[in-house]
Amino acid sequence: MEYVNLYTRQHENSLYELERKNRITNKRLYVELHLLDTSTFFLEKYDLFVKMAERKIKRDLDTEYPIWCSVSKYNCLKPIEKQVVYALSVPEDEIIFFDGARWDMVLNNQYIAKDEDDRKDFEDFLRSKGLKHTFDIFDRKYIGAFDDVKKRIVDSWERIFEITDRSIFTVQANLWKIEKDWVRHIIRPGDDFFKCLEDTFDTWKEDV
Repeated sequence: MEYVNLYTRQHENSLYELERKNRITNKRLYVELHLLDTSTFFLEKYDLFVKMAERKIKRDLDTEYPIWCSVSKYNCLKPIEKQVVYALSVPEDEIIFFDGARWDMVLNNQYIAKDEDDRKDFEDFLRSKGLKHTFDIFDRKYIGAFDDVKKRIVDSWERIFEITDRSIFTVQANLWKIEKDWVRHIIRPGDDFFKCLEDTFDTWKEDV
């Protein structure tokens, strides 16, 4: 079995869950507490992500949301107050890789084109509907309108899982859980981050 090294920053309370349950999972409440006033907007998109990701790897019943991870120690979030970083070694078949830049397009209600011809075709489609952009097309004022445009946009979002740019600054990873035996290191605020990880090497390959 192939293993991939991943890195994720989580609230320090996750340490207690790891100790009690030998695993960490993500809950809707955790996301709401983390995002506060912006949670309503993001949770709608996260719910969609869950549906798409579950078609890749099934989640356990006690898991509500995935856990965001970086594929490289060089661009992962570093530990801060009340947060720790887990350096993980995860079986590859437990990982959902996706394109982070394309996920940003989902957050902005943008169409993800297959290629340049598809992009131009979609732009022509928008013009035929009298639209210049789609940033606000999912707003309340458009309920019941442009449903064909919305469907085409949402259907394109599955392409976040098509990795064409393998840069560590583009590729991200999601897990439905963190098992205790996947944890190689726990880095706390004040620790020398790279010293703690000097025996850990990135396993994601950009040039495959």
